[in-house]
Amino acid sequence: MAQVQKPSIPKGTRDFSPEQMAGRNYIFDTVKSVFKKFGYKPIETPSMENLSTLLGKYGEEGDKLLFKVLNSGDAFSKISVDDFQKLITYPADSSASGAEVAGAYAAAGAPSLNSNALSLKVCEKGLRYDLTVPFARYVVQHRNEITFPFKRYQIQPVWRADRPQKGRYREFYQCDVDVIGSRSLLNELELVQIVDQVFGIFGVNVCIKINNRKILAGLAEVMGFPEKLVEITIAMDKIDKIGLEAVKEEMLSQGVDEKGFSILEPVLTFSGTTEEKLSLISDVLKDSETGRKGVEELKTLFGYIAEANISQKVEVDLSLARGLNYYTGAIFEVKALDFAIGSICGGGRYDNLTGIFGLPDVSGVGISFGADRIYDVLSGLDKFPKEAIGGTKVLLSNMDEKSAGYLLPLASRLRSNGIGCELYPDQTKLKKQFEYAEKNRIPFLIIAGESEIQAQTVNIKNLETGEQTTLPITEVLSFFC
Repeated sequence: MAQVQKPSIPKGTRDFSPEQMAGRNYIFDTVKSVFKKFGYKPIETPSMENLSTLLGKYGEEGDKLLFKVLNSGDAFSKISVDDFQKLITYPADSSASGAEVAGAYAAAGAPSLNSNALSLKVCEKGLRYDLTVPFARYVVQHRNEITFPFKRYQIQPVWRADRPQKGRYREFYQCDVDVIGSRSLLNELELVQIVDQVFGIFGVNVCIKINNRKILAGLAEVMGFPEKLVEITIAMDKIDKIGLEAVKEEMLSQGVDEKGFSILEPVLTFSGTTEEKLSLISDVLKDSETGRKGVEELKTLFGYIAEANISQKVEVDLSLARGLNYYTGAIFEVKALDFAIGSICGGGRYDNLTGIFGLPDVSGVGISFGADRIYDVLSGLDKFPKEAIGGTKVLLSNMDEKSAGYLLPLASRLRSNGIGCELYPDQTKLKKQFEYAEKNRIPFLIIAGESEIQAQTVNIKNLETGEQTTLPITEVLSFFC
């Protein structure tokens, strides 16, 4: 007898119940409706991309989180013994060669395998890490079919080989909106307006944090370590999680000295108004041309924001770094104010992402809505509208064949008028049909026995209030409409 397998799914992935899917679809439909109002059009790209498309776009840390897809067939059979030996690094004081593996290096320690190099020999594809890099690839590949500036939205899953924890999954959906082919800061304003409208509909208070990568590059310059921009921004990006002292320790370990960090520290700890922050950073970056340009871009953007009647909180956050290497201008992060969770949206300006694929000097900007975290926020704050997550509105009871035949035409009329209804499939006790309706959160039950059929009426039971109404069958539609 075959062993029974315990059903399970990979860590960091989830099943979604019908009720959860209704909530998720509410999120997707809401963001989609706002995207469309601003003129964005939908595209989709494959779940898999060539590894050459993905590698090197997210920084060293991002590359480690890529899910690589093993080539079909016996992928390892195509690696020769000589190629495999080249992937092995032997201890420096060991005399062992590729052929001498039986104990010759026991004292010096075991050899190590270059697993990254090995994976590239057996994996040509990977699951997409985000939607922005595939979008850049799409733009270049279809450049003769699209009109610039090109405005697109994309709602699809992405995958990251991260450590699963609360609010962080290995498979999750992103709702991306980008415009490419325009350098105007009005595009950044439009993204702020989209965030404002989406969370206004959701009824969630958020803070839209904005910084500029040119400011970060300028800070690296005035600190005296322009070549360590990546290390500095990676450390800065962790400040909310690990605190200032831990950020300082990480930067010192990466070669930044005390003098350099002393220039950065007041920027990270300052908590004044937007105007005061811009004044502070203007003074700090007065000797950096790149930094001054970033400050001017922020001033222009916040000037637009002041005229746009944004209802959500918007602020400059000079500690905001966002670790992705391809950002070159404005960067965004959105956090819920009334619910403890990480960022629920993020994005920024990228000036030459398409250049990697052969189309240089095409600037774009976009923002991504994290559907899974937004679901957690809406669920935690009880912000899902009942009508959005509800399914069937009316259950028609099935007493016998005559009752079912009497109610079938009514079911058709209700559905034709947009009212979700079900006719219970089995002829069974009314108690069981009541239980079915209650467990599936169906608010109304229609009952028609022999006396109702003779009188051409129905009984409508409101399962939430317990109230029962008797109506002519011809008036049922007006009861629900």
